[in-house]
Amino acid sequence: MSRWRGFVAVAVAAVLLSLGAQFLSAARAVSGNTTEALFEIRKGDGVRVVARRLREAGILDWPTWFVYQAHWKGVAQKLKFGEYVIPPQLTIDQVLALFASGKTRRHALTIVEGWNIDQLLTALNEHPALEHRLAGQTREGLLAALGVAGGHPEGRFFPDTYVFDKGYRDIELLKRALEKMDVLLAAEWQGRQEGLPYSSPYEALILASIVEKETAVAAERPQVAGVFTRRLRRGMRLQADPTVIYGMGAAFRGDITRKALLQDTPYNTYTRAGLPPTPIALPGLASLRAALHPDPGDSLYFVAAGDGSHVFSSTLSEHERAVAAFLKKRHE
Repeated sequence: MSRWRGFVAVAVAAVLLSLGAQFLSAARAVSGNTTEALFEIRKGDGVRVVARRLREAGILDWPTWFVYQAHWKGVAQKLKFGEYVIPPQLTIDQVLALFASGKTRRHALTIVEGWNIDQLLTALNEHPALEHRLAGQTREGLLAALGVAGGHPEGRFFPDTYVFDKGYRDIELLKRALEKMDVLLAAEWQGRQEGLPYSSPYEALILASIVEKETAVAAERPQVAGVFTRRLRRGMRLQADPTVIYGMGAAFRGDITRKALLQDTPYNTYTRAGLPPTPIALPGLASLRAALHPDPGDSLYFVAAGDGSHVFSSTLSEHERAVAAFLKKRHE
């Protein structure tokens, strides 16, 4: 009898030892992935569903112990939804800690200075991590969809890099960009230079968008803005090529012609005096500041120098010589 009891005791000890070894192994078991893996906890996924999907993805070798550990550590109800980057060879405890931390993978979309509204909407619609609520939305209906009554959306969104989690709504991203532009424009307007030929912040935004499209050289922006503000004060037409191009829309084929310069549209500043009716692009902060703090010089004209910069002139004769030099250089 004592021999039998001894045998049972040894057998029980062996089983317990085996279970304990399995438990310790599972608690320290590495994940199955050998490289970084992406895993998304979806809204409504419970710990058992998460464990099963981890196993199916080849990330976890011990789904049962994953569930056990989650309950034992009190985090089964604390796993946060979102997309996670799981490094290779994590333990179950480390995976649980990651999911409970909510340190999800972050995505980004950069709204580029100088984009127009159509380019912005295309970028939103093509971003795979966004939830698309604005797909198919027109220019005319965009601001209304954002809760803004009336107005044109061009130029209203601040160019910047916006960071978000997977599943973030495109409409929320645009609201952030809209608010940021409104805040920055209001602040810059408050500190504006005296005597500017604008009646409102919106008119300053329009000119800033033209400055944005006229030059990519940061140091030139105040000079370009200075030319335009002086022309506005004198009643001269702006004669800004980017406004003509914007007014042409899809008809623009990459080269602006004399015929195009003479074809009247609401945006053609060769045929119409004053500012165009709306911005023509999304201006960055440097262009906003240039429009509200233009260079105090006396130049009234500028033309491309052929190297990305421009030649500024105070008289028409100077400007004509600069244009001739540019044309000669272009044909050499």
